[in-house]
Amino acid sequence: MPLRLAPSFREQLAGADRALIGIWACSGSPLVTEVAAGSGLDWLLIDMEHSANTLDSTLVQLQVVAAYPITPVVRVPANDAVAIKQVLDLGAQNIIVPMVSSADEARAAVAATRYPPEGVRGVGSALARSARWNRVDGYLGDAAAHTSLTVQIETAAGVAAAAEIATVDGVDAVFVGPSDLSASMGLLGQQTHPDVLAAVDTVFRAVTAAGKPVGVNAFDPAAADAYIAGGADFVAVGADVALLARASEALAARFIPASEGGARASY
Repeated sequence: MPLRLAPSFREQLAGADRALIGIWACSGSPLVTEVAAGSGLDWLLIDMEHSANTLDSTLVQLQVVAAYPITPVVRVPANDAVAIKQVLDLGAQNIIVPMVSSADEARAAVAATRYPPEGVRGVGSALARSARWNRVDGYLGDAAAHTSLTVQIETAAGVAAAAEIATVDGVDAVFVGPSDLSASMGLLGQQTHPDVLAAVDTVFRAVTAAGKPVGVNAFDPAAADAYIAGGADFVAVGADVALLARASEALAARFIPASEGGARASY
């Protein structure tokens, strides 16, 4: 019996009447990811760039998330055609490519998601979960309709090229990473520095003018609110490991006397 795939992140963004709110899954634990998947949030980012996630753990997380009404997005470790091919073949319909700083890099990411002649994605649908082992009718011809590509701007060069990046055909959305952006600007760790905020606003304006959705990472609630008010179409507002870290620290602060000298985070 032919199978149908879930709507892509591109389709979810197009149909939204508010900013879509997401969470990062960095622990590599399918159980933790399943807990987050049932949270009621709109989208979940399985991160392979800054976490312990592997192809195996990403596959299992995609499988457990499929049972919940949340849209999974996978951030690949790099703008690499092999990595992108493997993650797509796992059945990831929505990917984020980090560190895209030029239109040429954006075009390379698009090519990696498309089968020839439009791109360079290797053909293995009969062997892969992406087409449910050829149980999705017409997958090879319709693959681009089932997938979405978000590119991440995280450098000063990317900010300067934001308008060109956003107009690349096949780029469905742009995601801004203030952490690496602040480092690129010589303001390491200062994600809310006025110059960084101005750079994010520059990207917002350029991407919106190109008619594409724009999102941002903002774990600080006040910053997230400001970005939403500023026109963000999607925002990542937390991460599984960060939530556990802060909540466990709060328990320690509540129940263990400070005089005993336990570890206390200042951030």
